[in-house]
This record gives sequence, structure tokens and C-alpha cells, in this order.
Amino acid sequence: MDETISIMPCLDMQNGRVVKGVHFVDIRDAGDPVECARAYCRAGADELALLDITATVEGRATMLDVVRGVAEVTTVPFTVGGGVSDVKSAEQILNAGADKVSTSSAAFRKPELIPEMVRAFGADKVTVAIDVDQNPAMTSGYEVYVDGGRTATGADAVEWARCVEGYGVPVILPTSKAGDGSRTGYDLPVIRAMKQAVSAKIVASGGAGEMRHFHDAVKAGATVLLAASVFHFGIIDIRELKTWLQKQGVAVQL
Repeated sequence: MDETISIMPCLDMQNGRVVKGVHFVDIRDAGDPVECARAYCRAGADELALLDITATVEGRATMLDVVRGVAEVTTVPFTVGGGVSDVKSAEQILNAGADKVSTSSAAFRKPELIPEMVRAFGADKVTVAIDVDQNPAMTSGYEVYVDGGRTATGADAVEWARCVEGYGVPVILPTSKAGDGSRTGYDLPVIRAMKQAVSAKIVASGGAGEMRHFHDAVKAGATVLLAASVFHFGIIDIRELKTWLQKQGVAVQL
């Protein structure tokens, strides 16, 4: 566990507000994105994620004014996803101040978008997110979902992660539909399966509820630990989490 682990609060956005759901539904308000971003930077976050959770389903682009506002107050790298459907929309987000873009549904439907973005911006600017749910009919036991976790694709999630890495993407972000917002722990089998299948960094996402869950994800192979509700609602303090992880032998930035 020598690699330094990053803590990444995620700002799920809907109608210009930070929200948090459970299993991708049951959404409730969690505050102003700019204020949340400012607070997380002060609280010791290593990275931030900003995800416009309904952009793809509503067929629109990410809210660029929100990205600009967050960029003005953010002191750590931040990744923006949701509605990244082509190179132009990705470019607009990066120009608005994001450090990286994340694409999910569009990348699955048009895989050629991934190498196009890598060529246009460099691999370090591109993350591919994969929403997954358990499906025993799949070889890996996990199926890819698109449209904010609403639509099953019939594709194996680990096989898709291999394809994604083949395009040169250095960071893959699988989110477990079963774990999302549940606070019962990350979906460790999918983290392990993807880590064994690819050399890209794996972001743990969906299900963190207590400090040991973060440690479990590190042991499963995650390098970036993403969480939302436990940070938004003050259940876990980021600096306390980092101090605790360090005591468990995990390399963190204090």
C-alpha cells in the first residue's frame, strides 16, 4: 500500500444544487456547489468530483456556470462528469476550469469518443465512469448500466473496463448501483475484479458509510476513494479519516 491514496468528495448536481440519492434515486438537497467545494478544499480533500446526474437523461450539457464557480474556489484537481457527449462538450468543461472530464453513457454508446478525447486533451484529462450492478449472467458478475444507472446494457462491466484501458485511459471510476448512498460499504468484488483486469487507477465509488469502508476499498485495490453523503452530512471528517487511514498503514496526504 505504498501508493498515496486520494480522498475525493463528490458533488452530485441537479438543477444547480448539490444533491444525494440512494441507489441513484430518492434525491435530497445537500447544499450550494460552490460553498460545498470551498468547504471540502478547506477540510483536506485531495480531489473533487462534480457530477451533473441528470444531464445525460435530460439530453443537455453540463451546467458550465456551476463549473466556473467551483473552479474559482477550488484548490485541488476536480473532475466534471454528466452530459459529456462529445469532444466539444468536454472542451467547454475544461475551458470553464475543470482539470479533468469524466464520461460514462456517451463513452459506452460511442467508444470512439474515448480515443478522440485522449488525443484532443491528453490521457490525464480523461476519466471513464462505469455504472455497474450485479448480474450473475455476466462473466464477471457485473453489468454496465447507462443513463445515470437507469438502463441495463447487457455488457460485462469488467470487459468494458479492459476496453476502456485499451484506449489509454489512466483512471476508471466504477460506481455500484447497489452500493450508491447505502452507507453499507463499497462493492469490493467489482473493485477487485477491475483492479485485477486493468492497470488503470480504480476509483472506489458508492456505499461508503464508515471509516473502515475506505480501508476495505484500499485493500481491494482502489487508489482514489470517492464518497458523497458521509462528507455532505458531516458523518465523517476528512482529516480524521486521513489520520485514521494513516494509522492503518495507508499512505495519505495530511
